[in-house]
Amino acid sequence: MFRGLDEARAGGGTEAEQEARAQRFMDEYRRLDEGWDAAGIAIEDAAVPGPHGPVPVRTYRPEGALDGAVLWCHGGGFRHGDLDMPEGHIVAIELARRARAFVVSVDYRLADGERVLYPFPIDDVHTAWSWLAGLEEFADAPLGLGGASAGAALAVSTALRARDTGPREADALLLAYPFAHYPNPALDLDLYPEMAALPFRFDAAGVETMVRNYVGRISDVPPDALPGAARLDGLPPTWIVVSEYDDLRGSAELLERQLAEVGVPVESYLAAGMTHGHLNHPPRVHEIEESIAFMARGLKG
Repeated sequence: MFRGLDEARAGGGTEAEQEARAQRFMDEYRRLDEGWDAAGIAIEDAAVPGPHGPVPVRTYRPEGALDGAVLWCHGGGFRHGDLDMPEGHIVAIELARRARAFVVSVDYRLADGERVLYPFPIDDVHTAWSWLAGLEEFADAPLGLGGASAGAALAVSTALRARDTGPREADALLLAYPFAHYPNPALDLDLYPEMAALPFRFDAAGVETMVRNYVGRISDVPPDALPGAARLDGLPPTWIVVSEYDDLRGSAELLERQLAEVGVPVESYLAAGMTHGHLNHPPRVHEIEESIAFMARGLKG
């Protein structure tokens, strides 16, 4: 296991020490995708004008005819992450390649607990979505929205906004281990014995800190901030990747039940043996490969 993950798993310390560990963690993840095969994929950086300033995006275009497009949002607890992390860069490459899709990865503003709070990240993602939906090239093509962890919550929130205000509704939602509820739903009791041995956990205090940093409070949380509390009917068909050993697994599974209850077609894939954030490893492991393939199939319908 690489050093950044070991240090991130250690936990504890001052806020500055935790931030330093998180930065080392992200630096290690970036090195994982060095040299990842992007053959046949044209990659470009751009920016889209938004209500809070330019929104950086990175586009991935495979060679040949396209079958659609997707907007992708990396994770990072609303506080960390960027376009270069494997959960952003490698996943975007592989979705473009496997689904024959034009992929737009969005570098939304990260919450800092003070100046950047909800709804800034959602505004940025919706800005990128509106730009993608307005491209004439994809006027008659299927458009998907997707993301991982916190990015999955932003994808759902953006789909809700698109449903209610436009400019165009999504045709598919691709969600990897979504964090969509606060309080975080408890795990099934039979998972606790196996989970107890994991050194990196999302405890109640950590989840509370994450929500407070994003929303600014832990009471009266707006329904679309963590959209498991929102009205979910009318959302597009949804594909959910669930990590088996994940303290946030309860949120993914509850979201699946909620969507099914209101008539949204939904399928899930349980990534056996995987922990939260497993798409931050290159798809050289079967379950990581299958997680990406599952979402690519979802985009194709």
